[in-house]
Amino acid sequence: MSADTLATTDALVIDGVALDSRLIMGTGGLTDLAMLERALVASGTSLTTVAVRRYAPTPGSGDSLYGLLRRNGIRILPNTAGCYTARDALLTAELGREALETDWVKLEVIADEDTLLPDGIELVDATEQLVARGFKVFAYTTDDPALAHRLEDVGATAVMPLGAPIGTGLGILNPHNIELIASRASVPVVLDAGIGTASEAALAMELGCDAVLLASAVTRAQDPVAMAAAMKHAVVAGRLAAGAGRIPRRRHAVASSPMAGRIAAVEAASIPRGDWPGVGDR
Repeated sequence: MSADTLATTDALVIDGVALDSRLIMGTGGLTDLAMLERALVASGTSLTTVAVRRYAPTPGSGDSLYGLLRRNGIRILPNTAGCYTARDALLTAELGREALETDWVKLEVIADEDTLLPDGIELVDATEQLVARGFKVFAYTTDDPALAHRLEDVGATAVMPLGAPIGTGLGILNPHNIELIASRASVPVVLDAGIGTASEAALAMELGCDAVLLASAVTRAQDPVAMAAAMKHAVVAGRLAAGAGRIPRRRHAVASSPMAGRIAAVEAASIPRGDWPGVGDR
């Protein structure tokens, strides 16, 4: 399957909704709406997460974040960024549902400001309560396979393990755990946070993730539009590679050319392995 064909036929399906792109974008980090719009368009995303606390509709006062998203046909995924307890997350999710008329919510319950790592106990509690209220929960979690499985058990629509702490750009610190989470999940797995450059987005897809969510890697890049385009192609490349199947890793070299017709063993024995004979040797 070609990259172009894959991009148009390999939809990401979440909660029965088909999304054309497997790259989900965040909007934090850029205050220039025109630049943000160009970056979002270059990324090809069809789903973008927005903090509910940023929702401030101003009818008749010019362009807005929500206006540009709707203008470009990009679905909004409200998130509970900035919440430290299940109680705060529930209230924020309800505000988002009322304002944006969607049951989808990206659930973030943070333990502390220094790490911005998810609080596992509050996260599971909030997921369980939000599911009971009819929300479709996209749970932002650590790279702990046991916690990811627990979130799925209590009804999460998608699990979103981090590659590294938010905004660090450290890439995927524990690829083994991400691969384990993806291999055991029966709901979509979205690698969220830590991505710094395009090769890391490709790796996430190669590890079996269904999609990648990122913001800072694009919005804080020197050229956000160019980086957004790079991420778009990286996600497609990683998805293709995951489906194509990599060769096994080997301890020793294996010649790519057939061995038939090679120089006779006696002559070859005098030639250092891997070297071509010099002119004077012929």
